[in-house]
Amino acid sequence: MTQRSLRLLAIVIPLLLVLVVAIVLWRDPYSVVRADFTRQRIAAGLSRDSAVIDDHRWVYAYSDDAPKDAPTVVMLHGFTGSKENWYPVAKLLRGKYRLLIPDLPGWGESQRVDGADYGFLAQSERVDHFIGKFAADPRGVVLLGHSMGGGIAAVVAARYPQQVARVGLIDAAGVRFADNRFGEQVLAGKNPFAVEDEASLKRYLETVFHDARARPWAPWPASSIYINRRRSDAKFEQQVLARIGRSDESFLPGKAAAAIYQPTLLLWCRQDAVIDFSAMELYAQRIPHANRVLLDGCGHMSLVEQPQMVAQAIEMLIERGQTQ
Repeated sequence: MTQRSLRLLAIVIPLLLVLVVAIVLWRDPYSVVRADFTRQRIAAGLSRDSAVIDDHRWVYAYSDDAPKDAPTVVMLHGFTGSKENWYPVAKLLRGKYRLLIPDLPGWGESQRVDGADYGFLAQSERVDHFIGKFAADPRGVVLLGHSMGGGIAAVVAARYPQQVARVGLIDAAGVRFADNRFGEQVLAGKNPFAVEDEASLKRYLETVFHDARARPWAPWPASSIYINRRRSDAKFEQQVLARIGRSDESFLPGKAAAAIYQPTLLLWCRQDAVIDFSAMELYAQRIPHANRVLLDGCGHMSLVEQPQMVAQAIEMLIERGQTQ
């Protein structure tokens, strides 16, 4: 091949790559975000799969890289969240336990069905079926839930105790915590997590993260792509928030928690601006045997802001049923 041909290839190949990327972005802009999620999953040492359970297709991350008799840990994400929120903690637990981290139905990559109920009770039934299909164990599973996922986990542990050996409620929804701006806006019919533009994206991240160093950095065009996705999800988010935040089901997890007898972890961050840490004491009143861990220097996203402390508390729950 001549020098001229090589120079021509050096020009044409990059142009072709740019063209391919442009076509992919035009057809599916969100592929940029998914590609980064894939990078995060691989970095955490997790695999990905999907399955249809009842009327929903679930997508989940998992790791079977664990000792033969290791317990199974199921992790549930929160409102507007996804399985990726758990990856920093999962990376620290992988190799010790079998891990299952689903996108809850309606969220992330899992299927959303028009008109379906995605409140605490309906999702708890779906999680019970998910556990029965993928994590059935006569010893039960370790069920962890963050935020909305914490409320769901509380209901599952109370209603399906044969499925759950231990439960961890992390910054969990489902009780009437001390008034804050987030709670007041929810009760007023607003969605304080709504993202419509760069300003509201900044406000959203500042609300859920106390530690600015842990906030995800999303340069253009990723930020614009994410904003457009959240705009398209606005109606769905309001429907779910009305169900879990303003209906007669809002405090179902707190009421159900009185029936939780399994070893339990309650973990909060003192600077949580979403679900005030007063919620931990309300849950503790209903689960007096629960062990409490209050972290300092983090907000609502303890999973990302202090994953080592969260993983340590989870390990103590699993290994000894208590935390320090």
